[in-house]
Amino acid sequence: MKSWFSQFNQREQLSLLLLACALSLYVLYMLVWSPLASRRDQMAQQNQGVAASLQRVDAMVSEVMQLRDSGGSRGGNRRNLTSLINQSTGRLQLQVTRLQPNSRGEIQVRLEAAAFDDLLMWLHEMEYTEALLVREVSVTQAGSAGRVNATVRIAQAG
Repeated sequence: MKSWFSQFNQREQLSLLLLACALSLYVLYMLVWSPLASRRDQMAQQNQGVAASLQRVDAMVSEVMQLRDSGGSRGGNRRNLTSLINQSTGRLQLQVTRLQPNSRGEIQVRLEAAAFDDLLMWLHEMEYTEALLVREVSVTQAGSAGRVNATVRIAQAG
């Protein structure tokens, strides 16, 4: 390599050295600097997207907190319908055969061989004592006198 380089005159050697330096800087730029700059730009765009998402989430959180604070008294009256129904039917000795929640927040309760008077007392308690809405009631006669099978759909009031 030295012999090849020494065959040129001093002016050509200087030109070759400058060309080699320029080529080295170009290769360094293309292999190192340009990919780093491109990656930095991608990361900046990604950070802007994440920052925008974070702002939306913060806005939603503040909205939820505001709704929770403003509607606290109404939200505080929300109860677990399943446990409330289980407690009240157990107290009145009504046999629940099916307790099925639906997507609207209502619960369908199936009672079998219930005493009719106890069923009416339970419905009254649900509506007037517990302030729940009895949306639908279907009553059929059971095998013995005074006993009925009932399907009741109950929802939270308000």
